[in-house]
Formats: sequence, structure tokens, C-alpha cells
Amino acid sequence: MQITLNNRPESIDKIQLSVSELLEIKNYTFKMLVIKINGILVKKDIYNNTFIKDGDDVMVLHLVSGG
Repeated sequence: MQITLNNRPESIDKIQLSVSELLEIKNYTFKMLVIKINGILVKKDIYNNTFIKDGDDVMVLHLVSGG
């Protein structure tokens, strides 16, 4: 499948891919992440049940707090 991940073309050898699987494949381990698929926010409690399709635009953003 071909997706756009953080504004970069990405090829993944899967037909179906959940958000959780994407995070594991790309080794995103940071605790505070914001995930958007085609501009729509995906809540953490549905990462396993939310699937990325061919052609989707996926953003994985790290939240950083500080002062």
C-alpha cells in the first residue's frame, strides 16, 4: 500500500494496516502522540480498530510540553 506519512510517500507491504500496527512498524514509542488520518483525529483507545487505507494521508505528531 502507498500512503503519505508525515508529508512523505511511504510504501508498506500490507493490504490492511491498523494505526497500532503502523506505530509498531515505524517504531513510534513516544507516549504522547497525536494521529490524524486525512485530517481526522484518531483517539488512542481506537488505534487497534482504525485502519489505514491505500492513499491515506497520515500524520503522527509528538506532543512535547515544557516551559
